[in-house]
Amino acid sequence: MLFFAVFFITLALIFYTLGVFGEKLQKTLKPWHLAAFWAGFVCDTGGTSLMSRLAVGQKTISLHTVTGLAAILLMLIHAIWATVVLKRNDQDLMNGFHKFSMIVWLIWLIPYFSGMFAHMIK
Repeated sequence: MLFFAVFFITLALIFYTLGVFGEKLQKTLKPWHLAAFWAGFVCDTGGTSLMSRLAVGQKTISLHTVTGLAAILLMLIHAIWATVVLKRNDQDLMNGFHKFSMIVWLIWLIPYFSGMFAHMIK
């Protein structure tokens, strides 16, 4: 189960990074960016669910846990907001959306790397 959890969380990193940097480079939000954001969210949620099954009995609240939950919530808000922006077809909102994307992506990296490093030193 650990393999699949890591696999899905790594897919989340790939999808989310492609979406965020694709949008940043193209300087506007496009439907494929939205698809990448939703795919990243789904993969992260699936991977996190598998990780939580592995952590049964470990009831500690850590920086990783708090930032991980915050990151999933932010990814959901981000994907919903991207959906709204694309549906409205507002060019000003599309052009400035990448700033929000970059912030969410950077926050998402905190639990990604804290989890990775925490398990490397065990």
